Amino acid sequence: MLTFKEIIKNEQIKTYIRKADEALIVLGYTEHSFAHVMKVAVKAGEILKELGYSDREVELAKIAGYMHDIGNVINRTDHAQSGAIMAFRILDKMGADAEELATIIGAIGNHDEGTAVAVNPVAAALILADKTDVRRSRVRNNDMSTFDIHDRVNYAVEDSSVEINDEKTAIILSIHIDTHISAVMDYFEIFLGRMLLCRKAAELLKLQFHLVINEQIVL
Repeated sequence: MLTFKEIIKNEQIKTYIRKADEALIVLGYTEHSFAHVMKVAVKAGEILKELGYSDREVELAKIAGYMHDIGNVINRTDHAQSGAIMAFRILDKMGADAEELATIIGAIGNHDEGTAVAVNPVAAALILADKTDVRRSRVRNNDMSTFDIHDRVNYAVEDSSVEINDEKTAIILSIHIDTHISAVMDYFEIFLGRMLLCRKAAELLKLQFHLVINEQIVL
């Protein structure tokens, strides 16, 4: 069985992640490179582990999280679907089990908010981990005077965390925003669709999804 350690050592996958992020730099997107995909992989695995899913499902979530954005090397449009096809070819050649491969590519192909559906627990964990990665360090533009709304909102986030409560009934995204940089409403303007998707993903895992901004529950 393929392991997460094998996947992160694979030079072909590393190249696709790097080249995909280079394309997004040209398009003006925030960071989608190794910091992002590793954060998503680890968090997706943590979510399933904390909820009592099997070690193997945790491993599949980490693999899907690491590979989820490779489709950006082809085009940002429909990158979830193209990434799933790329992942199929790579993992199939590496000898992946068909059942596990179907789970991984289903998760990757369903992570983008335009077409995403939490089709299985791995997909749900990937959605939650990916869509809650909002942080100042993702902003690459060094000139605040030219920030677009995505730069401004991400840069305004001074701290963020994603945690499951002790009762295992809710997953909570808590962020602290510097409102001198970005208004809370700006966050909703660009991320409301993502937060509603997180709510659906949480429901598949039998959780509620809550968003807390500056210590106020807003969702």
